This record gives sequence, C-alpha cells and structure tokens, in this order.
Amino acid sequence: MTTSRTAPPAVTPGRHRRWRYLAGLLVVVVLLVVGGRLAWSWLNPLGEQTIDRSQPVLLQSIKDLSRFEGATGSFQVVVDLEKDANFLPDAVKGSRTLFVGAGGVDAYVDFSAMGKDGVTVNEDRTEATIRLPRAQLEKPNLDNARSYVFAQQRGLLDRVQDFLSSSPGDQRELYMLAEKKISEAAVASDLRSRADANTKTMLEGMLKSLGFSKVTVKFTDEP
Repeated sequence: MTTSRTAPPAVTPGRHRRWRYLAGLLVVVVLLVVGGRLAWSWLNPLGEQTIDRSQPVLLQSIKDLSRFEGATGSFQVVVDLEKDANFLPDAVKGSRTLFVGAGGVDAYVDFSAMGKDGVTVNEDRTEATIRLPRAQLEKPNLDNARSYVFAQQRGLLDRVQDFLSSSPGDQRELYMLAEKKISEAAVASDLRSRADANTKTMLEGMLKSLGFSKVTVKFTDEP
C-alpha cells in the first residue's frame, strides 16, 4: 500500500516580490527615522546657542595697598522679604522671597594711618615700639555661587509686572539687604579684635626675627 504525499503549495514570483518590497520599505522607514533623529540633533532648530560678545576688560585704576588683613569672617543670612499691598490680597498683589546670602568680611589694619611716631627704636636697636590704628572692616563680599533665592511667592499682578519688565527677577534689593545684615553682624562680632591680635603677633614675630629682643605693639587709643 502506497501513501501519497501532498505537494507543498507553489510560491509564486509575485509573492516573493511583495515580501521584498515590504522588507525594503521597512528598511527605508528605519533609515528615515534614524536619519531624522540625527539631523534633528545636529540642526537643533529649537535649541539655544550662547555667543559671548563682551568687550575687553578695561583697567581703570591701580592703588597701592599698605594694610594687613588680620582676619576674615564668613557669614550667612536668610533674608525674608515680604511686600504687601494695602487693600489687595496677597494672591493678587504682594510677594514674599526667601534669599540665602553668604559672603565674607575682611578686617584689616591700615599702616598708612600710622603717625610720625608710629615706630620708635632705642639707641642700641634692641627694643622697638609700634603704635597702630585699630582694625577696620571691609565691605561684605557676597559669594554669588553660594547666594540664591530659596523660595518665592508672588501675586498675579507682580507676575504680570515681571513679565513686562525689562529686568524681571531683579535681586539687587535682596543682595543689598543681605550685605547690610552681614555688615551689622560683623560689627557685633569679635572680628576686629581678632585682627588686632593677629597683627600684633605678626609684627612681634617679624621684628624679633630682625634682631629686636623686645617688641611692644600698642594701639592709638591705648595710653
């Protein structure tokens, strides 16, 4: 008894061509997608380009310094500045800003303010007496990298005003207020007395290394 086998259906040339067209179309679509992404990332029509057209730095002046910075203090303050309207709710008109201000204050002794009798030496040049003015405080120097707006709430009118303003988000008032508070804190601290002590130690060590056996450092308000 013989068994008959069914012959596989014949594949027509037209079916081969359709599969090839479909595969070719798929390859073209993939190439278009990949090429489009590469072209978009290269052209980047919605991106931004930074161009620095700043002018050369102009040196305005040079001053000779005759002072010794005896100490420096590092300060940080959180400025909480609120502005309210008289007859409008905060949601309409008003703002509140929390600003972190960080910076340093230098304390220095100005040697140019020494009087004519600022330095006296005995005959055999073994003893020296120096009279100095007290230390002064430099203006606070805020560190922009560590000073920033922590939180801010603004009313609707304030947002519209910032949108129409030529300098929205102006933070000069916050910086000035932070500098004022840091300056007051520096005055209340022992920064100046620390600078006086460090300047005195520096001068005593320097003059003794020059051969003076006794060095006396006084300040102008001392008897």
